[in-house]
Amino acid sequence: MTEVPSVLRALRERAASDPKRIVLSEGDDPRVIAAAISARDAGMAQISVVGDTARVMAVFNDHGDDAAGITIHDPATSPLTPELQGKLVELRGHKGMTEERAARDIQNRLIFAALLVRTGHADGTVGGAVETTSATVRAALQIIGKHKDAALVSSFFLMAFPSDHWSNADAMIFSDCGLVIDPSATELSAIAEQAAASCAALMERDPQIAMLSFSTKGSASHPNVTKVTDALADLRARRPDLSADGELQFDAAIVPSVGAKKAPGSSVAGQANVLVFPNLDAGNIGYKIAQRLGGAEAIGPVLQGLALPANDLSRGCVAEDIVNIIAVTAAQSRALGA
Repeated sequence: MTEVPSVLRALRERAASDPKRIVLSEGDDPRVIAAAISARDAGMAQISVVGDTARVMAVFNDHGDDAAGITIHDPATSPLTPELQGKLVELRGHKGMTEERAARDIQNRLIFAALLVRTGHADGTVGGAVETTSATVRAALQIIGKHKDAALVSSFFLMAFPSDHWSNADAMIFSDCGLVIDPSATELSAIAEQAAASCAALMERDPQIAMLSFSTKGSASHPNVTKVTDALADLRARRPDLSADGELQFDAAIVPSVGAKKAPGSSVAGQANVLVFPNLDAGNIGYKIAQRLGGAEAIGPVLQGLALPANDLSRGCVAEDIVNIIAVTAAQSRALGA
């Protein structure tokens, strides 16, 4: 059996110490039910699933298990449906949402799950094993919405490394690798701030933020480099309490000997645990290189900047991935005070 990385073990243990109410929106998917059973049996969360009751129970039966301790929310029959339908009209009435349309839309499992969170019946939601990322994120944005203090909603990957990794690092935050395509300097600063908060919530350690570039401390001159240095200046002006530096090349950010040579005197170079990529091209390519060639386990993309936790899954995920995201969602809930 593959060893669970230490950062994931710690997340699961913290989840079990304070079980949150996590709703899984795709209750008729075998992977989702397998994860629900695992999380329930480990005491990690109070699990509920959304779906047609008969179809959900058929999947439980296929697993040779029952739904004891797991709540099934069937939008067609749930006693909560009228309340959630009314909330949907309230939230989306300015966009033309009517009672008739709400009666149809409430049957959408992503919308139903997000409404459970928005109305306080759940602490966080996880979807995307079947549904697309765009549909999953859209439901989260429209129903749960952006946090009042967030400039935007972005994403990150928690990169968990094996115990024998050359860097001696057990985990890092990579952001944004899944959502914001070409952030401005101000948006990049906001992403860095959100990634720092994600580091503190999930890894329980002080963030060391590297604003990545193809240049280190003026080794190249280009508008793309200027964007990164402007983002750092904005972050330092707003959050002088955060340890951040840039622009830094990847090796200068994580290799102590290279950091000391290329950025002498930097408090971050060589020891970064939060890597902020200048655009989605770099972030998406970077996390996949770390995953496929570096042996890291990539947990995400995890959304940050929402008022309450809602997270996406890869459609290629396995049950173990879903269990990890349940633990991540629980940690976000605790950080938000839910």
